[in-house]
Amino acid sequence: MSAKITISDLIEAKRSAGKIAAISCYDYTTAKLVAASGMEMILVGDSAAQLMLGYDSTLPATMDFMVAITAAVRRAAPDVCLVADMPFLSYQLTVPQAVANAGRFVTEASADIIKIEVTRPYIDVVKAVSDAGMAVMGHIGIRPQSIGKLGKFKAEGTTAQMAFELIRLADDCIEAGASTLLLEGIVREVAKIITDRVDVPVISCGSGPDCDGQILVAPDVLGLLTDHKAPKFAKSFTQLAPQITEAFAEYVKQVRSGKFPEDTHCFHIKTGQLENLTDALKTIE
Repeated sequence: MSAKITISDLIEAKRSAGKIAAISCYDYTTAKLVAASGMEMILVGDSAAQLMLGYDSTLPATMDFMVAITAAVRRAAPDVCLVADMPFLSYQLTVPQAVANAGRFVTEASADIIKIEVTRPYIDVVKAVSDAGMAVMGHIGIRPQSIGKLGKFKAEGTTAQMAFELIRLADDCIEAGASTLLLEGIVREVAKIITDRVDVPVISCGSGPDCDGQILVAPDVLGLLTDHKAPKFAKSFTQLAPQITEAFAEYVKQVRSGKFPEDTHCFHIKTGQLENLTDALKTIE
């Protein structure tokens, strides 16, 4: 692949049966580490509303917030393929507003791909954003922005009728101009059918190993959230929460005992200047 990973590289990876590694992260520091790992794709997802801000859904994420954190991730990872997530009500009101908001991610945050949660009424949004010259990732299956309507989420495509509708929706996304798909919570068998029948890269979020790539959220991968019930499809590849808690506790201990900071952590007045300061202070005593 080229130094800067683009949608063309992802398409080539699909053609060569390569697997694409992607992750959702939301801040400069984490993205810097992700970029050093060789990850092809970062998605700045609206799940930041939950994992950064502590809300119980993705719905409170705003355009200004999403643009700001997407730009931060881009500064940390200039060469990854960067996907920006259109938040709730950023594309549902009017098509022109959707195109304008998508454009903000490109002009203000240098995003490469715009992700849109798609149901049939929003195929025209996919087409309009694509026609405006932006690569679109169609997100189908479980759609977190629909939590208010659905109440809870469950696996998608478990019956023949549900599976058929998902496959048709994927086809329609591609027909409308989507450059890639993200399948969330779709049963493995249906995800494989979709992946095999489309020419664009298909990324799995809990939709099985037969897609062209996989994505998880960084806090789950790192084992950071002790009070967070990860979804069935998530996997922690380490457990950093205990180590981080231990480090914070040691910091507290050293501050309270006076062990930190030591003299080596301090700045010092220039040689000879302390005496001059002492003399100066005598004039105001």
